[in-house]
Amino acid sequence: MTPNEYQKLAMRTASNTHWTDKAFELLNPVLGMCGESGEIADMLKKHIHQGHPLDTDKLCRELGDVLWYIALGCTVLDKTLEEIMQMNIDKLKARYPDGFDPERSLHRAEGDT
Repeated sequence: MTPNEYQKLAMRTASNTHWTDKAFELLNPVLGMCGESGEIADMLKKHIHQGHPLDTDKLCRELGDVLWYIALGCTVLDKTLEEIMQMNIDKLKARYPDGFDPERSLHRAEGDT
């Protein structure tokens, strides 16, 4: 499955609420990513600090939920997953042309996010 095929299939389960303001439309994917990321963080916290076993199958399902919200965010912004993936790779290549470099990480150009 390609990222764009995933996005198309995942959006079959998205609500059809469309706001006229992109900020309101983005609330669902942004808050959803925060919530799902919090669940992943809690799993890791419980594993490291409370002795719970690390359930990697559940972790993968939660990562899938994060991906769903990312696909929704891309859709709200009228972008495909592949376009966003390429934008990220372009940014990383510009930031780290020879691979990760701690020095370049510590001293980023102003405005580099």
